[in-house]
Amino acid sequence: MEYRLLDSGNLRKLEAVGEYRLIRPALNAFWKPALPASEWEAADAVFTRDSSGGGRWSFRRPLPESWRIQWGGFTLKVKPTGFGHLGFFAEQFRNWEFFRSPESGLGEGAKALNLFGYSGVGSMAMAQSGAGVCHLDASRGMIEWGRENLALNPRVPDAIRWIADDVTKFTAREVRRGSKYNLIALDPPTFGRGSSGQVWKIEEDLPKLLARCAELRDRSRPFTVVLSCHSPGFSVLVLERLAREAFGAGGEFVSGEMTVPESTGRELPAGICVRYRVG
Repeated sequence: MEYRLLDSGNLRKLEAVGEYRLIRPALNAFWKPALPASEWEAADAVFTRDSSGGGRWSFRRPLPESWRIQWGGFTLKVKPTGFGHLGFFAEQFRNWEFFRSPESGLGEGAKALNLFGYSGVGSMAMAQSGAGVCHLDASRGMIEWGRENLALNPRVPDAIRWIADDVTKFTAREVRRGSKYNLIALDPPTFGRGSSGQVWKIEEDLPKLLARCAELRDRSRPFTVVLSCHSPGFSVLVLERLAREAFGAGGEFVSGEMTVPESTGRELPAGICVRYRVG
């Protein structure tokens, strides 16, 4: 069963996640829904966000603890979480396509680093290019979720090194080791905590992290950084300037909004992304 974004509006989105219909927040969907109210009323579960940043699910009929769907060329484990996430970010599918393409610069012998890698879908796309992949996430639970996703996709090469660690500590160690990468992808949260409780604040820590990533760049061949973001105050121009500051001038940007196509023919914006290729 596939994932489909059915409609959006009134700060919410209606999704068909396999055979189940879910309603979740879409805080930039200021327009009116295109589908009739009866389509929304048929939803199986609704996630309502609260002021703490979390929220709660209201189930209109029993749902399994987890199930499988198809999206972006992969079979994925889906599970409603306490933060309203499902285990994948649908808007990243064009980045997955990019990782698999020749334009990424990946391929046999290349090395890719996926920071804040979540449930491993981007890492699987990188591995499909033939590259060796290092996948990092602070949550051991997400690392296990990623391994489960890999097991569901036997055509993906088992070329992923799974690491649960704090991004600051890990990248600092990689710099000391002299490790080098041909592509680095980052999808940093606005705020978070590392594996040992370290605090991450994007406005303070992202420029420092990008500077360390620049030290991990393999200068023997072209290098690509893929930086996506969902944080207020971070525009495409902000990300471009941060990337140029860290990785140097003279590169080429492909930048814009990440979107998810709706069954209505519209697109739902869901964050921004810049790809910067240098060398």
